[in-house]
Amino acid sequence: MKGLFLGGSRIHQVYPPEVRHRLTRLLGMDTDFILSYDQIAANRPITAEADYVFSTWGMPALTQKELEEYFPKLKAVFYAAGSVQGFAKPLLERGIRVFSAWHANGVPVAEYTVSQILLAGKGFFQAAQLYKQGDFINANHYSSSFPGNYNAKVGLLGAGVIGRKVIELLKNYKLKICVFDPFLSEDAAHKMGAEKVDLETLFTQCQTISNHLANNPQTVGMLHYGLFSLMKENATFLNTGRGAQIVEEDLVRILREHPHMTALLDVTTVEPLPQGHPFYRLPNLFLTPHIAGSMNQETFRMAEYMCDELERILSGQPVRYEVTAEMLRTMA
Repeated sequence: MKGLFLGGSRIHQVYPPEVRHRLTRLLGMDTDFILSYDQIAANRPITAEADYVFSTWGMPALTQKELEEYFPKLKAVFYAAGSVQGFAKPLLERGIRVFSAWHANGVPVAEYTVSQILLAGKGFFQAAQLYKQGDFINANHYSSSFPGNYNAKVGLLGAGVIGRKVIELLKNYKLKICVFDPFLSEDAAHKMGAEKVDLETLFTQCQTISNHLANNPQTVGMLHYGLFSLMKENATFLNTGRGAQIVEEDLVRILREHPHMTALLDVTTVEPLPQGHPFYRLPNLFLTPHIAGSMNQETFRMAEYMCDELERILSGQPVRYEVTAEMLRTMA
């Protein structure tokens, strides 16, 4: 059995020395040998013997022809990152198993989301801004208009890996959790500690709303003015999902009409936003540069998950993070 790294320079960023040592022990891998897409053809004698490929961000989308020509023995791809939508389908069609560290990548997103939800529940964002401008009285008054984090309603859009992890982490707090997810049953929501509701109810009742919808054509533009207009006067909308799910001009409109509302966006349709975009000029909209997901040492968790999966395969144990063709329909 042989393995190799495919994906270029980000391999060393994601796979720490201890994981590379494990792969050497398990497969005899030369973990200093890393291929990028444009090096595959020149290394055909090596790729032709590969049973397992380990990758991360930068995994190339190989065609059926390329897989047949360069990777005839390939059994599985281990992707130490999140979404596999960009490359998984041809692999699965050839019977090559695909494993993704989407669960690992979801952990920091969920942690980030919970921290934002708790701060939003106390009106932190605009209150901090007002105080820094020297307006302590209005900062205090604004924060006092929030319910805090006791029996307040939090709405989650989507109960996939990240949404479920958020619910799990929020169990440590006295919050009422509403969730919208067409693929989630009421009984399953109840078992998680949440109440399944429709979109209109969620936007109407919840103090803080966090988006974790799957990224697919059906969800593009799904969050629009009709829903935003249902929000409480001082509600907070948080997006760590995908920017394309929001009609951005509608979000701009509602935030202009309701200055006490707040939007926290870690993702936008275009990243980075072009100069002059109205998001920059809204005092009640707060931008972060796509930092919710795994970064720096957090990326090591993803490599560890994939190495763990390999060990399960080699020892005949059940795997945990395999992606199937059916799963691609609803995964981000």
